[in-house]
Amino acid sequence: MKTLLTAITLATAAAAGSAVAAPTFNFSFIPGTSMQAQQGFIDAAARWSSLLNDNVTINLTVGFNPLDPGILGQAQSAQQLYSYSAFRSALAADITTGYDTTAVGSLAPGASFGMLLNRTANSPNGLGSPVPYVDNDGDANNANIRIATAEAKALGLAPAPQSLSNCIGPCDGFIQFSSNYTFDFNPRDGINSDAFDFVGVAAHEIGHTLGFISGVDILDFNSDAPNFFNDDEFTYVSGLDMFRYSDASRAAGVIDWTADDRAKYFSLDGGATPGALFSTGVLHGEGRQASHWKDDLFIGLMDPTAGMGELLQISQNDLLAMDAIGWDVPAIPEPSSAAMLGAGLLLLGRRAIRRQTIFRKGTK
Repeated sequence: MKTLLTAITLATAAAAGSAVAAPTFNFSFIPGTSMQAQQGFIDAAARWSSLLNDNVTINLTVGFNPLDPGILGQAQSAQQLYSYSAFRSALAADITTGYDTTAVGSLAPGASFGMLLNRTANSPNGLGSPVPYVDNDGDANNANIRIATAEAKALGLAPAPQSLSNCIGPCDGFIQFSSNYTFDFNPRDGINSDAFDFVGVAAHEIGHTLGFISGVDILDFNSDAPNFFNDDEFTYVSGLDMFRYSDASRAAGVIDWTADDRAKYFSLDGGATPGALFSTGVLHGEGRQASHWKDDLFIGLMDPTAGMGELLQISQNDLLAMDAIGWDVPAIPEPSSAAMLGAGLLLLGRRAIRRQTIFRKGTK
């Protein structure tokens, strides 16, 4: 079976007119993917390439084909395990903005970090208790971090090639949309009221492959009897999770990695300045995967749902998160404006619009 291959390199222009670094996206298209859909994926990647200044190559397998009834899309991001020390050192070496300086300064020193945790077999509150407790004993889950391979590349960590089950060769992510649904492939003239924004949804899924993921989804899906984890048996904290806080975790001086419906928010400064809200989990949270912004507040592209006729765009919140986890993002406000980002965008939540979940994301 022949595989269609294409590669694009998109670079933004510096003020003086010279080109600066930008990601290269190599696409392997699943046979049967229409030229219209292929161009849609290329346009989606171009959005990210125009905003990121990292000279890395991202390999993606993508497709637009009929899927089983009820499945609009599916996606997986390749991930790799690193020591917390290696991750923190890489972030420190990659500082390019004031945001980066604040973010790195908020990370715990040393070889491990603490977290607010729950639903484990060895919880001091009882087997599988939903009551949060502080886990800072330096075990494997405190000393390691699992990040997307694309993010690792941006940090200069040189991940080993990964092969997901659905990918064509080594890849950093797999994305497939169902051609059984109606999509609008041309966002330049708005999105038809009876269709989903294909380029916007594709850009959303690419955002996950770039590192907008949360290990809380692993905890959430695997935290019911009889399969409770000990807190040293799973090492799925993501780079984004290092900036995930709640009021309780801020008071304890640790990140929040619990599976429950308490409010969790993005913060660059150890929880002192709350930013945009995160979703809290499908099973034990509010019903949306934790690897997203909170639903129906119109925080950014990485919201968990979208409505027909809705134009999806990358927001300042999306860029701030990408900057914090290791991508070089020059086109965002300086830190003096950081506290205003979440509040200003959250006001948009008053706007009424019917939204639907637009994809099924893999947890691998």
